[in-house]
Amino acid sequence: MPARHFLSLLDFSSDELRALIAHAIDVKRKLKQGIAHTPLTGKLLAMIFEKSSTRTRVSFEAGMYQLGGHAMFMSPRDSHLGRGEPIEDSARVISSMVDGILIRTFGHERIQLLAKNSQVPVINGLSDLLHPCQLLADMQTWFEQRGDIAGASVAWIGDGNNMCHSYINAAIRFDFRLNIACPAGHEPDAGLLETGGDRIHLCANADDAATDADLVVTDVWASMGQEQEQEQRLKTFATYQVNRQVMARANADALFMHCLPAHRGEEVTAEVLDSAQSVIWQEAENRLHVQKALLEILLGPAT
Repeated sequence: MPARHFLSLLDFSSDELRALIAHAIDVKRKLKQGIAHTPLTGKLLAMIFEKSSTRTRVSFEAGMYQLGGHAMFMSPRDSHLGRGEPIEDSARVISSMVDGILIRTFGHERIQLLAKNSQVPVINGLSDLLHPCQLLADMQTWFEQRGDIAGASVAWIGDGNNMCHSYINAAIRFDFRLNIACPAGHEPDAGLLETGGDRIHLCANADDAATDADLVVTDVWASMGQEQEQEQRLKTFATYQVNRQVMARANADALFMHCLPAHRGEEVTAEVLDSAQSVIWQEAENRLHVQKALLEILLGPAT
């Protein structure tokens, strides 16, 4: 049987994603109560990081340990992946020795090529196109705080980047409305927008996107690899900051999320980031729990 991969939220059905989140909440409960849960004893996850990381590395490495397995970190300096050896060849070799592969990289096509040639599950830890693991954590956080997100209104404010793209996929799978406000020239991928159908709405400004929203989300204005554009982006995105005035347009009990790291005073004010509406720390912690559930599904014994 071919390996099952997680490159996008769309690789799982709506029912599968809801079941995964329910399991993540149970996995979290077990950990908090000190109940041992080690279904991946003896399993090995290769972690390939071509982009630096804090949350992704710590959560996957800790998660594999807590599940009874082991994680092996690989940086570009530690392997020949794409550096003298074709990705296809590296995929065949690495996947013959491990039980799963996590990769955090630049071009999404690198992940697709790795998965195509891997004997074991490949997990997208982030690409320039998508960041599905973060969306799992965001959805778990919402489900814990508010219940099912179906029918809710979500505002994405800022860059039409990989996080925005994954929110489009989430709107499809979880059936919520997504209002997107981006500066001209920084809109999300047109093809992905089209897949979202009438669930996705482009808004003229941050206030319009946030109006009556149940959840407001943003991300840094200059992602990894865009540092040279920082000064220009500060000007371009200046009116897309999530601040008290923007949050006032949302519903009174609206939540605020950010995948972190955050640049206080740029894409979001410290006032919002540290407010009672902000669930960024729960969101960050849930990377651990929901990824443990994902690892168990992909690497665990067949049921």
